[in-house]
Amino acid sequence: VQLQASGGGLVQPGGSLRLSCATSGFSFRSYNIGWIRQAPGKEREGVACMASGDRRLNYPDAVKGRFTISRDNAKNLFYLQMNTLRPEDTTVYYCATGLRIILSSLRIPDQYDYWGRGTQVTVSS
Repeated sequence: VQLQASGGGLVQPGGSLRLSCATSGFSFRSYNIGWIRQAPGKEREGVACMASGDRRLNYPDAVKGRFTISRDNAKNLFYLQMNTLRPEDTTVYYCATGLRIILSSLRIPDQYDYWGRGTQVTVSS
């Protein structure tokens, strides 16, 4: 099983970034997906999550309307489009997948089975 996140970088406040997560080694289309971030000294936080079947979405209020998660099952890829970025969005972002997660628990990091290495996002002028 492999997950590889990419697309992080330095962006000015108000800018956009698109993160990608390439997956392999498991039946991707059956898995729920999520982007998790963890700032220094803080707990991990699920910021964008999608259920596998009906593709229902779950975002915290802090990113709602700015972040969009999507998936391409044919390519075993998923994405995080981040718009109107703020300095407080600066941290490492991880992609993760989990098989058996109920909708109400999609944003709970411990629910995820497989994780990629993080990609750093820095929002600064």
